[in-house]
Amino acid sequence: MTQAASSAERVLIFDTTLRDGEQCPGATMTFEEKLAVAEMLDGMGVDIIEAGFPIASNGDFEAVAEIARRTKRAVVAGLARAIPADIARAGEAVRPAARGRIHTFVSTSPIHLAHQMRKSEEEVLEIIQRTVAQARDLVEDVEWSAMDATRTPLDYLCRCVETAIRMGATTINLPDTVGYATPDEYRAMFRAVRERVPNADKAVFSVHCHNDLGLAIANSLAGVEGGARQIECTINGIGERAGNAALEEVVMAIRTRGDVLPYATGIDTTQIMRASKLVAAATHFPVQYNKAIVGRNAFAHESGIHQDGMLKNQSTYEIMTPESVGVQKTSLVMGKHSGRAAFRSKLEEMGYRLSDNQFQDAFERFKALADRKKNVYDEDIEALVDENLATAHDRIRLVSLTVIAGTRGPQRATMRLDIEGRLATEEADGNGPVDAVFNAIHALVPHEAKLELYDVHAVTEGTDAQAEVSVRLRQGERSVTARGADPDTLVASAKAYLAALNKLLAGANRLHAQHAAAE
Repeated sequence: MTQAASSAERVLIFDTTLRDGEQCPGATMTFEEKLAVAEMLDGMGVDIIEAGFPIASNGDFEAVAEIARRTKRAVVAGLARAIPADIARAGEAVRPAARGRIHTFVSTSPIHLAHQMRKSEEEVLEIIQRTVAQARDLVEDVEWSAMDATRTPLDYLCRCVETAIRMGATTINLPDTVGYATPDEYRAMFRAVRERVPNADKAVFSVHCHNDLGLAIANSLAGVEGGARQIECTINGIGERAGNAALEEVVMAIRTRGDVLPYATGIDTTQIMRASKLVAAATHFPVQYNKAIVGRNAFAHESGIHQDGMLKNQSTYEIMTPESVGVQKTSLVMGKHSGRAAFRSKLEEMGYRLSDNQFQDAFERFKALADRKKNVYDEDIEALVDENLATAHDRIRLVSLTVIAGTRGPQRATMRLDIEGRLATEEADGNGPVDAVFNAIHALVPHEAKLELYDVHAVTEGTDAQAEVSVRLRQGERSVTARGADPDTLVASAKAYLAALNKLLAGANRLHAQHAAAE
């Protein structure tokens, strides 16, 4: 908190990583990953967790319901279109929550009404009346959103907001759905709506900004200046298209610039880096190195002038401390002689809470890594534990891999997989060792998925550093991303490809089960 925080107005943080964030192509999370992210969000002080879109699938409904049961402090919200079945399903999903919310939305802009809704303004007003009233009958906490609010005529927007509040909405969200607004426009919209709507004082106003023009953070803060007291955001700024406003950025902007932003949040900022890493691992979306707050280079100073200034006084080039967001210097802490107690203590220090089975699997992976790698750093442990959590329920697992490569060739991979308990071995050639590895997988597990992304970087420094590989596969309309880590880059590549393939197979099975249930 800044010096001004004690007298600052409270701003609620509404995290939609599990809903809007998961709509980012390839960012689908498993049931277990969603629970882990929700637990982290609740523990770090997020006020509202939008846990998912219950009508979308049985899996989404079950995840929202289980998060509702487990969450101790935060409000748990389920998203619903302005359709009676959606609202009923969302109400059922959040029913186990100590504090549940239904978040319902409808389009209000002329372009959406004409081409998406195909409804008149009066028809949409009637829809708002019916659906908000239905939601309020199910829960006391109802949020209503005007989709594409920033391209909606002000007079009509005010009529919609007044109707939603009159029918029981307690939070009004005016989103910049397509990332079109500028800060001045967004600030002015909130001020005008709050001044012109007679019952505006009965609801909390909320911002929800997309980053298509790189203005999501600026617009979110401008909306708060215009009177909004809830910010909708995601960890790492993940989300559709260019993403959403990043939680870590809005929170640290408010914390750091209390002199011009006299607001406060309830976020424990020392958990920000851990949350960022957890979401990156769960979604398999790596954080760009120069990402504000949580990027690898966010607190790195390479310029000679900057280094000189930092040595003389840290505040010359650092406006916040690494410790304030939970960044710790790389520390050599574990080795092959470290025992279970020391490893468990280290995991707890790093923010991991594993079940007995998860701990046993992680400890075995740690010992295997320590036998191969001289120095085991915190980042190495994070990589192996995150991979362990992500692949705990995989149907296909790597047993062994041998690769022959060189300037003369041939590049050949011999791979052994455990496919649902059945061991299978295959050899394959390729245009390079990585291609040979992926061809071996394709021979063992025939599929039609196309490789969209292959990215490699080192987890730590040194020639024995673990390689972390990201792979994105697309099959039809579905895209998934996964990561694998290992001191051997080719083994990491195989793990990442198999993790992505497991996600595709799991998704296909869920769709098949849903279709079968519907028939």
